[in-house]
Amino acid sequence: LRTLGVRMERHNRTASAVARFLEAHPRVERVYFPGLESHPQRAVFEKQMTGPSGVLSFEPRGGAPAAERLLSALRLPARAASVGGVESLVVRPAEMLAASVSAEEFAEAGVSPALVRLSVGLEDEGDLIHDLDTALSHV
Repeated sequence: LRTLGVRMERHNRTASAVARFLEAHPRVERVYFPGLESHPQRAVFEKQMTGPSGVLSFEPRGGAPAAERLLSALRLPARAASVGGVESLVVRPAEMLAASVSAEEFAEAGVSPALVRLSVGLEDEGDLIHDLDTALSHV
């Protein structure tokens, strides 16, 4: 807990940079991150939060196959589900929950099979962005 404030500042800053990079990338369809000006609930975020957090989601162009190629090409984030750690983690919720949630239920909830969830850790911002850029070239 002694380092939580410093870690949250880093999570917020790095996740914001990653979200801006992804939003501008031609191989990314959509980014979900309250710290972006384009986020539809930006006003709610500004009222309720002091930082956007270190978790974001995005959809690469090309659907679930493209998302799988992206995840396979990433080198820094581990492919695991969690938040709040010091290492970046990445998952595709439709794959992770396929045994308990049907494709129809995902569609009804508005969750794309291509959705990628990234929990940003404390790695160098430039290193994460470079890794994502390289992985997106496989999409």
